[in-house]
Amino acid sequence: MATVNNESSLHQRRRPLTDQELDAIPWIHLLEVRERERAQDDLRIADASPGDYVCRIGRPVTYWFGVVDGLLKMSTDNAQGQTMTFTGVPPGGWFGEGTALKRETYRYNIQALRKSRVAGLHVDTFHWLLDHSIGFNRFVMNQLNERLGQFIAAREIDRLTNPDIRVARSLAALFNPVLYPGVGELLQITQQELAYLVGLSRQRVNQALAHLAAQGAIRIEYGGLRVLNLQALRNQIFI
Repeated sequence: MATVNNESSLHQRRRPLTDQELDAIPWIHLLEVRERERAQDDLRIADASPGDYVCRIGRPVTYWFGVVDGLLKMSTDNAQGQTMTFTGVPPGGWFGEGTALKRETYRYNIQALRKSRVAGLHVDTFHWLLDHSIGFNRFVMNQLNERLGQFIAAREIDRLTNPDIRVARSLAALFNPVLYPGVGELLQITQQELAYLVGLSRQRVNQALAHLAAQGAIRIEYGGLRVLNLQALRNQIFI
């Protein structure tokens, strides 16, 4: 991966969102006029290069973040210095609402795996919307509920010894339509990026993807993966 830049450089590159970028934010359409104007005035976006940290363990929360385009990973380092990846964050995904709610320091790192556009809503405006918008509250509540299910599933994945099942379950998580509405049916991801997220070698991930493709669960396309049967990935019907 590229040389890591710190969060301050990302903060310095922030700018207002274009109309097209605003339209890609799923919760913006749930707001009333006054609420939307407040959010639009505060929202900022920046281009993150591969290796850039969006947030880092121990840093205070200042923004609630979302991916407009690209791919991030959420991870932490254990006592032995090994990196443990929790999940990937593809387009449409907003994350860190639990940390923002409690105004805590981050307990995980968020790092760009590829060139990405990351939007941020200041934590003060995040709380203002919670105080004033029913639609925003419902969105955040749904996020928290889906996130809980995601991390329960992730713990189960960590205990799986079958690499094909690990890849299938991890892919299914990235196609979650509630958490990542910007993905649709095609996820732009390389086999190396998926290997980082799953915790396997690129060669083993390639074998698992070939197996899933042969069974009709996915189709490997140029620059990404298209899901053909999401329920099969979740339930391991074809594995």
